[in-house]
Amino acid sequence: MFTTAPTAQTGPKNVLPKDLFGAIEALKKEMNAVILAHYYQDADIQDIADYLGDSLGLAQQAAQTDADVIVFAGVHFMAETAKILNPTKLVLLPDLDAGCSLADSCPPDKFADFKRQHPDHLVISYINCTADIKAMSDIICTSSNAVKIVQQLPTDQPIIFAPDRNLGRYVMEQTGLDMVLWQGSCIVHETFSEKKLVDLMIKYPNAEVIAHPECEPPLLKYANYIASTTGLLNYSQKSDRNQFIVLTESGIIHQMQKKSPNKHFIPAPPIANCACNECPYMRLNTLEKLYLAMLNKTPEITMDEATRSAALRPMQRMLEMS
Repeated sequence: MFTTAPTAQTGPKNVLPKDLFGAIEALKKEMNAVILAHYYQDADIQDIADYLGDSLGLAQQAAQTDADVIVFAGVHFMAETAKILNPTKLVLLPDLDAGCSLADSCPPDKFADFKRQHPDHLVISYINCTADIKAMSDIICTSSNAVKIVQQLPTDQPIIFAPDRNLGRYVMEQTGLDMVLWQGSCIVHETFSEKKLVDLMIKYPNAEVIAHPECEPPLLKYANYIASTTGLLNYSQKSDRNQFIVLTESGIIHQMQKKSPNKHFIPAPPIANCACNECPYMRLNTLEKLYLAMLNKTPEITMDEATRSAALRPMQRMLEMS
C-alpha cells in the first residue's frame, strides 16, 4: 500500500514574514488571541505581550481572559495553569521543551510517597510545579502570596510545602511556623555566587541588593529587599536609590530599565563564567516560535479532565485567598 508524503500545503507552515511584530498582531486579531508572557522571557516577547507578569499575575489574567486562544510565553507549568483555568480554550506554548528545573525536581510518584508519610499535613504547593503535583495539593501559592496564604491558616495546622525548599524556608522565617519541606530548587536561583555578590557590593557601595526568595539563604542575608518578581520591579521604581544588584533571572531587568530608565540595574553573577542567571528553559521561546505556534495552532497544551479538575480546586483556593 502506498502513502503520499505530506506536502508544504498539508504540513505545518514555517515561512517567516519580514515583519514578525505586525504578523503576530494580525494573527491575534484573527484568532481572538491573547499573549501572556513572563518577565523572564526575551525582550522582544515581553514587548509584544498583551499581559506581562509573574506567576500570580499571569494566573489571575488567565482566569479572567475572554480570548479564545491563550498564547503562553513562559514555561510548561505556566501554560498548564492556563489550561487548568480554561479547559475549553486553545492554549499554545511556543516550545514544548520549555520546562522547569524546579517542577522537574518533584516527580509525582515520589511526591505521592512523601505525602503518604505525612497524612495529617495540608499540602501547599508553589505554582512552579506540574499539574499532577497541583492535583495532589490543597492550596497553590506563588512567591507573591505564599506568606499571606500561610498566615491565613490555623497555627497548629501541619503543612507540607513543595517543591521549592528556599521559598519554603523564607515563608517559615516570615511566619514563624514550622513546615515539612520538599527538597526542590531552581537551577537559576541557586547558581548565584556569594563571593561575586560581595565583590559587586564593594564595587557599587550605594546599590541596593534586591532578591527573589527562591535564592539560597546565604545570598538572601545580603538582600535589602526580598520579594516576588513583580514585587522587585515595583520596589525598584519606588526606591530613591539609583543602583540595584538584582538577584533573580536577568530577564526582569528589561522591564526595570523601561520603568526606570535613569537607574542602573546590575545582574548578580553566577558561580560559573556563563549565562547561568538566564533560565535556559524560558529562553527556548522565541518570537519566531511564538509566531509559528499561532500560525499552526500548535504546540497545544492538553491534559486529562480528572487531573485538570483535581488541580483546579487548589488553584481556585489560591485565587480566593489572594
